[in-house]
Amino acid sequence: MTNANRHDIQVLNGLIRSTIDSADGYRNAAGETAETGYRELFERRDVERREVAEDLSFSVRGLGGEPDAEGSLLAKAQRAFLDVKHALLRDELSLVDAVESTEDHVRAHFAKALEDSHISATTRETIRRAWERLSGDHDAINELKRSLEGQHDADNRLFPQ
Repeated sequence: MTNANRHDIQVLNGLIRSTIDSADGYRNAAGETAETGYRELFERRDVERREVAEDLSFSVRGLGGEPDAEGSLLAKAQRAFLDVKHALLRDELSLVDAVESTEDHVRAHFAKALEDSHISATTRETIRRAWERLSGDHDAINELKRSLEGQHDADNRLFPQ
C-alpha cells in the first residue's frame, strides 16, 4: 500500500465495517422475526449489503490494501443489547428500531466519507455509487417503523377508538 492510497483505504475500510454491521443487523433481524414478509425483506437487505461490502473490498484491493472482513465491535455489542430488548418485548417494532439505528450509523458514515476532501476522485465515485445502492433503504425502514408505531399505538387500549 502506498502512502498516497492509505487514507482512501482507511475510509473504504470504515465503510466496509459499517456496511457489514448493517448486513449483520439485517441477518440478525431475519433470524428473529416470525413474519415471513419481514424475514424476506431483511434477508434481501443482508445480501445487498454484503454485495456492496464486497464491491468496496475490491476497491481496497485495487488500491493495494487489505479489506476489512468483519463489522465493528461496537455494533456487535449494540446487537447483543438489542437482542435482549427484543427477547423481552418480542415485537417487530423492536427489530425494525434496531435495524433503523444501524442504518442511521451507515448513513452518517457514508455522508462523512463523501464530504472528506482528502480522498481521491476515484474513491469518492466508488463511495457515491455504493451509497446510491443503499440510500433508499434507510427511508423505507423509517417508513416501516412509523407504520409499526402507528399500529402499536392503535392496538393500545388507551388509544382513542
